[in-house]
Amino acid sequence: MAQDIIPIELGLPQGDLVTLWAPRWREDGEEWEAFLGDEDDLYAFPDAAHLAAYVRTAEQHDLLDHPAWEAVPALNVPELIPDDDHCFDLVGVPELVAEEPDSWTLSELAEIVNIVRSLADVCELDEVHEVLDSSEAFSLLDQGQLPFSGREGARLWNELSKTVSEKWDTVLDAIDELVTVPDVDSATLDATAEELAAFHEESAESEAGVDSDNDLDDIDPVDRDSADADETSDTDDEDYDDEPEGFWAEVGIDPIKIQTSARDYYTLRCYLDDEPVFLGSEGTIEVYPSERALARALADGADLAHTDIATVSTWDEVLASATAGELEIEVDPDNTYVLAGLDEDIADGVDAIDPTQLELAVELLRDAADWAGDDEVGKELATSERLGWLVSFVLRPDPTRLTPSAPFDTEQQTWRRLVETFENRLHLN
Repeated sequence: MAQDIIPIELGLPQGDLVTLWAPRWREDGEEWEAFLGDEDDLYAFPDAAHLAAYVRTAEQHDLLDHPAWEAVPALNVPELIPDDDHCFDLVGVPELVAEEPDSWTLSELAEIVNIVRSLADVCELDEVHEVLDSSEAFSLLDQGQLPFSGREGARLWNELSKTVSEKWDTVLDAIDELVTVPDVDSATLDATAEELAAFHEESAESEAGVDSDNDLDDIDPVDRDSADADETSDTDDEDYDDEPEGFWAEVGIDPIKIQTSARDYYTLRCYLDDEPVFLGSEGTIEVYPSERALARALADGADLAHTDIATVSTWDEVLASATAGELEIEVDPDNTYVLAGLDEDIADGVDAIDPTQLELAVELLRDAADWAGDDEVGKELATSERLGWLVSFVLRPDPTRLTPSAPFDTEQQTWRRLVETFENRLHLN
């Protein structure tokens, strides 16, 4: 795909339509963002064949001046099919807000709201901005579950659900009215339609080939159960308990989730000779906004070839699994690091701090600093320092030690500085 021009699918009242989106880019010192269209019209198409036919023949639209546009007309039809991460079901938003605010629901809703904001910005849809600005919850979706937990979180989610119930039709109508399906050259469309049909046929044959290669498909279900049982009985229980559990344990690399006050991030970390190694280089950690985004980056692979973690002997196994579409990003609870809110808890004192949350946060800050060759975290967490004394008391309580006493302003400020330094290491992709 041409860099920074992305095919997307919009689920609208008139149907699922595909178009092109150019996320924010800088040119001549100014920041721009655009969609395929012309003046007040947003161009969208029923499928990738129609989109391909248009971009191969169009002479006037808003993306012609984009620095990457020259590559777009040469793309084949499959390259113009939106991937799962760029399919935005605007019509399905009321169903989403009817669900519980789990991480998947919030992630999907955040992506939809972000593309709606972009449409509102580019197309100057004041009525859409009014809807999105009418509830604080819309601006908190990128932060994940944290803002929607507890009593206040439930209130925010209910407020969001009510806003969607009462006003989402305004958003749909405003965007739906923008859409124009332009005419395309019939001869070119015939060719692109054949390309699309051939792609679908090849995909179907490929899937059928995978199914036919599975020998178990030809085994009677009863025989299959017997075979499974025999295989299980041949497995030594003690040996099985000693085996790594799951793909990530086998390769010795951990997906990790980092929750900051701004948003959630996903990345990878492992240990070589007990030394931490992150997905990144030169002290910069490459992070992604979702599990799917991380998996997609691993499937691409090329941009991560020079990261420190690529030196791990099992790295090629990770890339191979990602490229084959078999990789699942599953974060263990022990690898979920919640930095958000800890500074406020520190200010409130020992009894307000969750020891588990603090221990994990300290582990993350230490690992990142050690990997980057930065000794600031180690110095500030030494027991001779105020923050280090407080952390030590919380993590290793001892009734013979004097309880740290308020105020904890210095400890809070130091902690915030360490977290800020850590967050500055993160490069969001």
